[in-house]
Amino acid sequence: MKNYSYIGISLVILIFGIIVIPEIIDRVGAEKVVSSSRSDGQEERMASAEPLSYILVNGEKKRIPAFEFVDQHGDTISNKDYEGKVFIAEFFFSTCPTICPIMKDNLVAVQNEFKSNDDFGIASYSIDPIHDTPAVLKEYAELNGIEHENWHLLTGSREDIYELANSGFNIYAGQNPEAEGGFEHSGYFALIDKEGYIRSRKDKFGNPIIYYRGSVERDKVVGAGQEEPQIDILIQDVKNLLNDDA
Repeated sequence: MKNYSYIGISLVILIFGIIVIPEIIDRVGAEKVVSSSRSDGQEERMASAEPLSYILVNGEKKRIPAFEFVDQHGDTISNKDYEGKVFIAEFFFSTCPTICPIMKDNLVAVQNEFKSNDDFGIASYSIDPIHDTPAVLKEYAELNGIEHENWHLLTGSREDIYELANSGFNIYAGQNPEAEGGFEHSGYFALIDKEGYIRSRKDKFGNPIIYYRGSVERDKVVGAGQEEPQIDILIQDVKNLLNDDA
């Protein structure tokens, strides 16, 4: 009787192996395929084949207003210097102790992607122009790896800069004695095309994101509900505009 029991148990194990193990292998293989597909999907979203959106105000495409300031070299720079170029605009101040260092590092990373491209530029407007003279901004540029010939650190009339930020770009900037550094501002980057229009990609609901998060570290690992980095998609969208694919 014992031999029959052993034979029966062996048959059960053999049948289990024939039926169940291949199914487990198939499931593992399927999970690998799903994982690979998810990765490919992320790359496709990064590529963003869709044309970039315009920002519409009262049904009209939003174009940046005219401006004229002085850069870190003492040169007068206006919106005309950016005509025919794809550029990124930000508002910052050199002594900012909070989000500006992150924004600067992100922009340096973007700069490094387009170092040899004359059709790319960055406009960094100081919201503390009394302190941020051309000499101060030149030293700031040298200390922080700002090298692209079309990256201008701009200073001038405080009223004109605040008007440009709050009304021209709709990116908040203001003085606040209670804020760290005495000023507060948005950590967004604006992307402007060769014709001076503000452009952006769309979110998952089909709405333009309008601005890109400049104050989130490029390689930050985020948890549920946290803001995700957008520097890599910004780089991709700059490439699209430069190649006239958007």
